[in-house]
Amino acid sequence: MTELMQADHVPLLFAAAALFCVTVYVLADGLDLGVGILFLAAPRDQDRDVMMASIEPVWDGNETWLVMGGTLLFAAFPAGYYILLPAFYLPIMFMLFALIFRGVAFGFRLQATRFRPVWDAAFFAGSLLATFCQGLILGGLIDGVPVENGMFAGGAFSFLSVLGIMCGIGLVGGYALIGAGWLIWKAQGPTQVFAREIARAALILTSAMMLLVSLWSAWSVPEVAARWFALPNLLWLAPVPLLTMAVIVWIWWAIWNGREAQTFVLSLVLFALGLFGLVVSMRPYVVPRQVTVWDGLSDPRSLAFLGVGVMVIIPVVLTYQAHAYWIFRGKVQHEAGHGGYG
Repeated sequence: MTELMQADHVPLLFAAAALFCVTVYVLADGLDLGVGILFLAAPRDQDRDVMMASIEPVWDGNETWLVMGGTLLFAAFPAGYYILLPAFYLPIMFMLFALIFRGVAFGFRLQATRFRPVWDAAFFAGSLLATFCQGLILGGLIDGVPVENGMFAGGAFSFLSVLGIMCGIGLVGGYALIGAGWLIWKAQGPTQVFAREIARAALILTSAMMLLVSLWSAWSVPEVAARWFALPNLLWLAPVPLLTMAVIVWIWWAIWNGREAQTFVLSLVLFALGLFGLVVSMRPYVVPRQVTVWDGLSDPRSLAFLGVGVMVIIPVVLTYQAHAYWIFRGKVQHEAGHGGYG
């Protein structure tokens, strides 16, 4: 097993596993963060009851993928972990605080009467802050992290950048789009109409920020421009933005004309295309333009132990989540002040 862990392809396998965990987290947690972002925009308290009930059976397992991705980074690529953690310490801490805060609000809102609007605002604020912090981290990764002598060389606010703010706004729009697509699929009546109405605004914001982030990255980060516009990459990668534009047009049509699940599924496809573009821009680095996946890899014995855990845990968590989505696959209905599956 130790000899196998020394093969050249092993870093790519562990990087792919970490990327898979992050991708599943973004797609799965995006729907409940998106519902939270839309929470205060809902016109009635009954709509908010339905929105809460739609994510209640599935949202607890989503953060599992965030923990798993962070654990893989720490165990498989320790060099990346001890550089990136201090670089993004503040947004990571604020994101975790926001996720905890929204979890508390989720639990208290159901029982609250007099202070229910307070918990509504808390759930919205936690969702918004967590999403925006993720965007700040994403923008900081694309911009690059200052490194000297193998250590982070920036300050506490080095993560702040125009690109990070744009990524934060784009993620807010993107998660809102996923959340709206989820509600179109799972809700009915006035709640579904609300989701359809707000989905197009979320799509416009998401599309605009995807374009701005792409152009700004190509202008401000020469390495990113070289990845996309230098031959032969330009020929190979040209279908990606074309496919992205086609998906955006399809979502615009599907919001009012497609099947109920179509907007949600296409929103996930749109996010997957964005993540693919990010991978193309950053490969093969674990710390952008500083530490490659080969340079930052852990020792073979640690990787052997980690590999066994990954092969066991990922299928178990996937099975659990697939079962939860299957069991609670019906429409959500509002009943006597709370939502439930009918």
